[in-house]
Amino acid sequence: MAGRPRVGVLALQGDVREHAALLGELNVDVLSVRNERELSIIDGLVIPGGESSVIDKLSRLFGVAEPLSAAIRAGLPVLGTCAGLIMLARELSDGISGQRTFGGLDVTVQRNAFGSQTESFETDLDVPVLGSTPVHAVFIRAPIVTRAAADVTVLSQLDDRRIVAVEQGNVMGLSFHPEMSGERRFHERFLERVRTRLG
Repeated sequence: MAGRPRVGVLALQGDVREHAALLGELNVDVLSVRNERELSIIDGLVIPGGESSVIDKLSRLFGVAEPLSAAIRAGLPVLGTCAGLIMLARELSDGISGQRTFGGLDVTVQRNAFGSQTESFETDLDVPVLGSTPVHAVFIRAPIVTRAAADVTVLSQLDDRRIVAVEQGNVMGLSFHPEMSGERRFHERFLERVRTRLG
């Protein structure tokens, strides 16, 4: 439909369908993004959870890694969840040898900070920018932010103060999976940036 934002989901690996389904409920056109041409026609991008090292390798194989990094620097609104947060970090404290990221968030991230998939859990988070209703968050082999630069806004922390949601400029990163619990407010906040950029 003409006039609707075109929002991409990086469709190399991970929970692409869940994000696409949620975005489809929010009055945008949803596109799968696997290459530079598809990246060039979108107004915002979601990087889903999955395996960050695989996303890194496939993004380079498909020639989308460098164009995506450039698009982020140029202001493309991006939301990354779980592995998406890892891919948006400037630094990884425990990346595998040769692992690269797209950048966009001046943070250091620790991968798999809570252990194996059997250590997955759910909890309610306070996220003041989203209002007083807590966010029900699903953590699956989740990362955490261990360092955030002064101009990075911390959106939420666990009770032990570990950082699990941040934003900086056009980029937002979450340790958890809002798309799995039906939580729409982060995607709505992301889409506000998309629409603002479109004018």
